Amino acid sequence: MILEICTGSIESVLAAKAGGAQRVELCSALAEGGVTPSVGLMREARQVEGIKMNVLIRPRGGDFLYSEEEIRIMEADIRAAREVGADGVVIGALTKEGDVDMPACRRLVAAAGEMSVTFHRAFDMVRDMDKALEDVIALGCDRILTSGLMPTAEEGIANLAKLVEKANGRISIMPGSGVSPENAAKIVLATGVGEIHASARSSRQSLMEYRNPDVTMGAKDADEYARKETDSIIVSMIVETLAELKK
Repeated sequence: MILEICTGSIESVLAAKAGGAQRVELCSALAEGGVTPSVGLMREARQVEGIKMNVLIRPRGGDFLYSEEEIRIMEADIRAAREVGADGVVIGALTKEGDVDMPACRRLVAAAGEMSVTFHRAFDMVRDMDKALEDVIALGCDRILTSGLMPTAEEGIANLAKLVEKANGRISIMPGSGVSPENAAKIVLATGVGEIHASARSSRQSLMEYRNPDVTMGAKDADEYARKETDSIIVSMIVETLAELKK
């Protein structure tokens, strides 16, 4: 079993490794569902030995319908990920009708070259799951990160199992969204997947001693002195749960 951890900082990458994960998906702005991380973060994360790194390629939050300019941005970000030595990239684009945007995705896959390619949870927003599966396979992607078109992977177990059956080994189906130590084994056993994706985060309090209570940098009620980071203990709990499946 491969455990991939969604990480939005170097602290989280280090925690994922310490907890025993095999791979990270490197992102920024996880509150937005994740966007492409900075080149600086990519480079620093690449220095962490013993763990693979896939980089999310997403130019903004919101939907997955992209303009020509945004596609060019994603191509440039993929080239940047290649230059820092990323193991793979995580891509996805849809048409306004809710299908996989094949021309755009072909360009992104071509830019990735020999890197591994994951089709991200844009898959969960498609109108026809079976058609989207065949389209992503035709693109040559290595895996699909999906919750089975449901809010969480646990709720999407039935669709995830169908995807694994229909894929028939042609592509890896990687469940993600709401994966925890409590449900990881259930998802794996019910679907027969070989890899799974989790954030495994907990809240971290700021070390700032002086705090200005009158100013926030984001939403009005946001807590500027707390953030969510990958928790190595939660990662290790998922790893242990998955290891039990082998016994």
